[in-house]
Amino acid sequence: MAEEPGTAPGSGSRTVKECEDMIRRSLRTPMVRFLRENLEKAGCGVSENFFKAVNCDKSIAGGYVRGKGIMVCSNHMNIQDDVNQVMAHELIHAYDDCQAANLDWADCAHHACSEIRAGHLSGDCHYKRELLRGYIKLRGHEQECVRRRVMKSVIANPHCSEAAARDAMEAVWDVCYNDTRPFDRAP
Repeated sequence: MAEEPGTAPGSGSRTVKECEDMIRRSLRTPMVRFLRENLEKAGCGVSENFFKAVNCDKSIAGGYVRGKGIMVCSNHMNIQDDVNQVMAHELIHAYDDCQAANLDWADCAHHACSEIRAGHLSGDCHYKRELLRGYIKLRGHEQECVRRRVMKSVIANPHCSEAAARDAMEAVWDVCYNDTRPFDRAP
């Protein structure tokens, strides 16, 4: 699950139709195209209706649901880059779900691992994004950002308390942070 992009809540919003057009444009970007192709190479077909623009009640940018696909919250999107970011993040979750034979989203460690990978590999924590969110740190910003965003997502899992989320994140951090599949190295 991707937390709301770097814009202040309520500062931007697109209609579902506008967001559908933005999703189509996103599917042509190099990062999203690469992730989608690798998801298909891994044996998980991705049809056009795998990606949906929806209005969301929660303050999230989007999400991945096994068997249903990826939703992008149109009412939390402002610019094309927001949609591209959500698509990349959620495609990494879909890739993890496809690759892991026993991935259990109710398991705090499994959830934390996929969030670590998505945060690290999708560009969620790029320095410019962090500046736009109001986080200014010259060293170590990327890992600190990934940790912060992993905690926010895993705590939202009804099966994970804050302590369980932190313990799970720490337990899997090194392995999951260094797992760059399907990339050769972190982009």
